[in-house]
Amino acid sequence: MTHRRLISGVAAIGAALALAIPGVATAHSGAAGYVYTETNASTGNAILAYARSDDGVLSWLGTYPTHGLGTGAGLGTQGEVILAGGGKWLLAVNAGSNDISMFRVASDGRLTLTDRAGAQGMDPVSLTAHGSFVYVLDAGGSGNIAGFWASGGKLHRIADSVRPLSGSATSPAEVAFSTNGRFLVVTERATNMLDTYAVDSMGRVGWAKTTASSGPVPYGFAFDLRNHPIVSEAANSTLSSYRLSSAGASVISASVPTGGIAACWVAVSPNGKWAFDTNAHGGTISSFAIHSNGSITLSLSVAGSTGAGTAPLDLQVTSSGKFLYVNEAGSHMVGGFWIGAGGMLTAVSGAPVIPASASGIAVS
Repeated sequence: MTHRRLISGVAAIGAALALAIPGVATAHSGAAGYVYTETNASTGNAILAYARSDDGVLSWLGTYPTHGLGTGAGLGTQGEVILAGGGKWLLAVNAGSNDISMFRVASDGRLTLTDRAGAQGMDPVSLTAHGSFVYVLDAGGSGNIAGFWASGGKLHRIADSVRPLSGSATSPAEVAFSTNGRFLVVTERATNMLDTYAVDSMGRVGWAKTTASSGPVPYGFAFDLRNHPIVSEAANSTLSSYRLSSAGASVISASVPTGGIAACWVAVSPNGKWAFDTNAHGGTISSFAIHSNGSITLSLSVAGSTGAGTAPLDLQVTSSGKFLYVNEAGSHMVGGFWIGAGGMLTAVSGAPVIPASASGIAVS
């Protein structure tokens, strides 16, 4: 639904002051959850944290430096900031300094930096975690993935875990574990390929099995509860679903139109029944029903609207399944929506202002 948001002067000033003072935080008791994004600032990356109330409204929590560097512009990928370990840990890429940062998440949503580790490649743009295993996607050079195991707030390299993508100049958009952790998938925008890596019990991966995307420019994706990746295809603004095996990915639903423009990012509800995609050039969010066999059908072409020129990018659904939050890169805000029947989205009042360079979103 089309909506207008009012940002109070007091809130805007408070956020600006907080951004200027590293680590500053405000008190929040009884928050229903939290929302995080990163500044991706080239002078020093930082996590911006917000507390979520029962009605979905966000309020300022604090700024937490990653001690790494961003690039100074939006990364245009999915998974730059993630929550892991049941929400007890937060990880973020530092694309400007080629490393990743790890934070402990307190019960009140506040963050404590516990480690910073080299990404084992250049230009890290996406992260994924399953259990104690963490993988990063490095987009620089020919591109690669690299693995870590997390223990006690530290990241340890998994031996022989660096694997190339399908070739050079792939322009990868995201890496993610399947729901059961048996596979890793990477989308390659420039080659129109999906890379599938088998993962063993020690977190080590095999070599990529490449599959042609159903539609051009495969971008962001998310998994349902049965390990089916739901993948956006930006060129024609479509979504496809796939079945994974040791041989790679095979299409279930082929290039279902969203009715929007430039479908790029995808989120799936915790119950695995709904997929949402942002149509970056149209200022809309579409909803899809996910069926038990992994097939998808369009529910609402315009489930929600962020407005003209807002350029909605990365989005996530809360663990309760009640709310969806999205990085509106064009208007530099974090937009919130209540998820209703049939995948309909109703805007939440208020929308925090974020830097133009902000990338990624993680929610609890």
